[in-house]
Amino acid sequence: MQKRLTLAVIALCCASFAMAQTDDPGYSIDVDSTGQVVISLDESTFTFSETQLGEDEDMTQSVTIMSSNTNVYARQVGYLFSPARHRYRAFNQKYNEVFINGAPMNDMETGQFRYSNVGGINNLTRNYDTALPFEDNNFTMPAMAGSNNYNFRAANVPTGHKVTASIANRNYLLRGMYTYGSGLSARGWSYALSIGYRWAKEGYVEGTFYNSLSYYFGVQKIWKGRHSLAFSTWGNPTERASQGPVTDEMYWIANDNQYNPYWGYQNGKKRNSRVVTDFQPSALLTWDWTINDNMTLTTTLHGRYSWYESTRLSYQNTDNPLPTYWKNMPSSYYDVWGESTDGVNANRTDQGLADWNTAYEFLKASRENRQVNWDRLYWANLQANAAGADAMYYQYGKHNDNLNFTFATTLKSNINTHNSYNVGLIAMTNKGMHYQTMEDLLGANSFHNINSYAMGSYAGTSDYVQYDLNTMGADRKGAFIREGDRFGYDYDLNVKKAFLWGNYTTTFGRFRGFLAGRLGGTTMNRNGNMRNGMFADNSYGKSKSAKFLDGGVKGSLGVNLGQGHLIRFGAGFQLNAPQAQAAFVSPEMNNDFVTNLHNEKVFSSEFDYQYQNSWLRANVNAYYTHMYDVTEWQNFYFDDINSFSYVSMTNIKKDYYGVELGLDFKLTDWLDLRAIGTMSEGKNTNNADVIYMNSTKKTYTSDIVMNEGMHESGTPLTALSLGLNYHRKGWYINLNGNYYDRIYLSYAPSYRYQGTLITMGNVNNDGSFIVPEQAKGKGGFMLDGSIGHSIRLGRGKNLNINLMVTNILNNTRLCTGGFEQSRSDYTVKDDGTMNNERAYKFSRSPMKFYAFGTNGMLNFTLRF
Repeated sequence: MQKRLTLAVIALCCASFAMAQTDDPGYSIDVDSTGQVVISLDESTFTFSETQLGEDEDMTQSVTIMSSNTNVYARQVGYLFSPARHRYRAFNQKYNEVFINGAPMNDMETGQFRYSNVGGINNLTRNYDTALPFEDNNFTMPAMAGSNNYNFRAANVPTGHKVTASIANRNYLLRGMYTYGSGLSARGWSYALSIGYRWAKEGYVEGTFYNSLSYYFGVQKIWKGRHSLAFSTWGNPTERASQGPVTDEMYWIANDNQYNPYWGYQNGKKRNSRVVTDFQPSALLTWDWTINDNMTLTTTLHGRYSWYESTRLSYQNTDNPLPTYWKNMPSSYYDVWGESTDGVNANRTDQGLADWNTAYEFLKASRENRQVNWDRLYWANLQANAAGADAMYYQYGKHNDNLNFTFATTLKSNINTHNSYNVGLIAMTNKGMHYQTMEDLLGANSFHNINSYAMGSYAGTSDYVQYDLNTMGADRKGAFIREGDRFGYDYDLNVKKAFLWGNYTTTFGRFRGFLAGRLGGTTMNRNGNMRNGMFADNSYGKSKSAKFLDGGVKGSLGVNLGQGHLIRFGAGFQLNAPQAQAAFVSPEMNNDFVTNLHNEKVFSSEFDYQYQNSWLRANVNAYYTHMYDVTEWQNFYFDDINSFSYVSMTNIKKDYYGVELGLDFKLTDWLDLRAIGTMSEGKNTNNADVIYMNSTKKTYTSDIVMNEGMHESGTPLTALSLGLNYHRKGWYINLNGNYYDRIYLSYAPSYRYQGTLITMGNVNNDGSFIVPEQAKGKGGFMLDGSIGHSIRLGRGKNLNINLMVTNILNNTRLCTGGFEQSRSDYTVKDDGTMNNERAYKFSRSPMKFYAFGTNGMLNFTLRF
């Protein structure tokens, strides 16, 4: 015992990295749909978390689905760091691939897997295969952030009944689930079903609610062990209200780091302006053919139709209705930063200070003053009705619907005990339907499909102010829009992909080799359903098609050094077709593809060391990935052109590198010490080309964005954990301390255009540019714990009771992400030169999200 403790201390000193949770035979850890960890004695290991499923589209999408039976770090990182929205190796989630029964599930436009597709059916995600970036497998060439293949066949659902009831104080308050698996009958039939419901009248964040039903049904027939046909269908209709990011100034005024600006009172009842409705009914048909004892053919057909809508509050010819609009902030009247370019600060006057106090006292006086005033919006629209004018305020919905079909077939062959190969063909097609609808006119009588923002640049009768020339009417007022009608934009993105892949694994002596390759093609085009007046000849109908040949190769070589030591080297190069989401300059307005659109090139490499004996498991991974010809796309309001801009950045280069450490030390048969940690980096290594379009003048501007050194955002680049796990006689107690640091916020390109830096005077005498530093969020320490007990009730019945508490010390200052505001600290003249500095400093006021305070879940699970 003394020797083990000494070795543990030495290992911790060498690693200086930190911990995880349980993984001992007989019990394990699950993560439910809110991201809460639930430990069960006889569940399989962690699969994935929905904690980052995207409460708002503006939030950084993150989460990584990773697990490995031999890699301590990869096995623990997915759920352990989820409260801080940690991403594996800081990669965008599109670099992590998800399969179900061998069919890829990632969205074909964004490349990301939408976790709501399987929300609430956690019991169906227990059975899966995992491949780390250079790990051999039988279902794909593994992705840069790894790949998972889930088994949704009915025969693989555990036999019997399972009933779960949960109480929580997260996004939902109550959850109930029931799952049944029939097992395989003598005639070769099996079926399974699962149904669940998650609900909160108001979640952890004020003004939010959660209402979600989930279902799964599967049936499978096996013929004499040679053929199997499995059908599965599932869905998760969900309606949930969102939380919005705000600045530290507003969090300070509200004295609440979970303050939510999106809701307000209407007739005395709470109403949220940002409501997400999401439903993705899916179906799989899988045929498994065991050709012989060493060869199997698996073929899957997958179909999915998804409805996704996110509502928003908007306005025209009036003031912004959000209480957090910058002109409502006290700092818009008085420069609290005390900065100036000429030594004289015209924004620090006695009157400005008095106005600061007035604005502060108003916002501080009552909660209602810090929320949306729905009654005022209705009143304003009634006045517009009386004047015969269009709605001043309205609520609209942004839709992203998809129709997807996938064909996947894989031949798996074991040549002998030392050699095996897998080959596959995958073909996919997706129609993405993007449009905007009028959800609520808020009491107004009329609204027309007119670009009111462009009317400041063009006459009201001009074609340029029309969103749709085909329906503008003889009076050129634009189509009359009723609630439920489409307006603003309506277009489809069509994407088709097909590729062949294969891998080969061989073992010879102490060596194990793995080689994988992939070759395919991608085509994409846009089909406009409105004829935008600014692009009358280039917005309606189909665009040309962009075609890309993509693929790659990667391999690894592992060496068993004996006595529990293993090392592995991996390297690869691949070409990734650009995502359709980023391929068009301004898809809401026209058919133009991004200039210099190329395949993304990626070189990746990794060194892996693992050690294992009866009481210690440890791993060290070092990795380096270089990308170039990367394309990124954004859309935001740019003050210097007084317009929304569609921004495409091309020729971007990126580096990702770091070290991952994991330690699992068995102090006794009932007490473990676990530690994991990562020191990672993800950043741009060059200044990119940028072209942006002025949405109210149909003009394009080319520039250079000085984004070299900008870091990947929305994830802690340093994450450490240390914990103890007690497990004895059906009891288990876990206590984990997690530390997060180097949390960068999404940078605003417009701050760093060379043209902007010249306007601001951020140029040295030698002609070099003074580039603003990227905004950061505050890291910190979080303590999590759990306790549970398993009770055997006899006759195959088992009751598990679990209590898990996150952020026990209530650290509400830990930032989980956010973004810099894109607006300027100054106004500009008509000639584009600087006019006046504003008192309000957008560059000093990024929007942020903070971690939930103390929260938890009490979970009861009965099996029989």
